[in-house]
Amino acid sequence: MKTCLVVDDSRVIRKVARRILEILGFETAEAADGVEAMAWCRTSMPEAILLDWNMPAMDGLEFLKQLRREPAGHQPVVLFCTVENDLEHITEALEAGADEYIMKPFDGDIVCAKFTQAGLIA
Repeated sequence: MKTCLVVDDSRVIRKVARRILEILGFETAEAADGVEAMAWCRTSMPEAILLDWNMPAMDGLEFLKQLRREPAGHQPVVLFCTVENDLEHITEALEAGADEYIMKPFDGDIVCAKFTQAGLIA
């Protein structure tokens, strides 16, 4: 079973994402910020990461940049999921190594479509 790490400082968003991902067949793990997520990835690299931008301690963009420098950090499919919806933010995230980008609020169909495009769901 594939694992998806949900990284968001909102417990509600993590809970909603977990339900969607479990329906899609993922095992899930959660992190409240980039520091916690990096520690998790260094222990067990997930196949996918659903990542918020605005978080305390380490934001999503800084986490993504650090992740991509890790030995296996190129492997996870990273789906940025944020309220930041201007072209500058989207471009910055994609240039830093994000595979996909969706806006909040999101639903199961959007997450499913993006993970299907990325090859995580058949």
